[in-house]
Amino acid sequence: MGDEGQLYVNEDVVPAYKNLLREADLILPNQFEAELLSGTKITSFSTLADAIAKLHTQHRIPHIIVTSVRFSESSTTLSVVGSTRRSDGTSRLFKIDIPSIDCYFSGTGDMFAALAVVRLREAVTKANLSTVKSWISPDDVESLDLPLTTAVEKVLASMHAVLQKTKTARDQALEGMGGPLGTMEKEKNSEKRMHLRKTKAAEVRLVRNLKDLREPDVVFQADALNI
Repeated sequence: MGDEGQLYVNEDVVPAYKNLLREADLILPNQFEAELLSGTKITSFSTLADAIAKLHTQHRIPHIIVTSVRFSESSTTLSVVGSTRRSDGTSRLFKIDIPSIDCYFSGTGDMFAALAVVRLREAVTKANLSTVKSWISPDDVESLDLPLTTAVEKVLASMHAVLQKTKTARDQALEGMGGPLGTMEKEKNSEKRMHLRKTKAAEVRLVRNLKDLREPDVVFQADALNI
């Protein structure tokens, strides 16, 4: 729907998204989208927990992953916060911090969603929950032992590895074309040329890094978010 305080769709479309929430088993909004869907201004992990609690109770969403969480523009870390609801609607919150990568990538939301579905199904199968409605773990399962937590750890491991390698390749490609201050940028329409070059160079290298998708090295561990 949007990001960083700006909608990508018309405002009158937002209620339609909200009406669909009760049909969802899993949602993956970014911080801005979580604000819109919950009606809660998110300025801290405490208010984020409030937003997730509302989504669990008011819309009965089983699984929630909020991406791109950052409360300061100067922060070099992004957080992902997730939860699987208990039978009474309460949250089981976990948080994973990852270093941000100073590069614009296109399609990362789709990549995250695709990996999340695959990894959640994998973790649910391992936990023998495949036949349980909405794949919800028993109430006595703590946040760090949830299939959702395991899934997100693997998703972030894959994404960070692929995006880091994409940035390295992007930097090398730009350098090979004369660098950000090369002769092409001195020509007419240089700003447009630069944008197109950077966009092309930053295309996510998925096929070249299949091993990171299939067998990610999990280095970012989840912490329980007790609020």
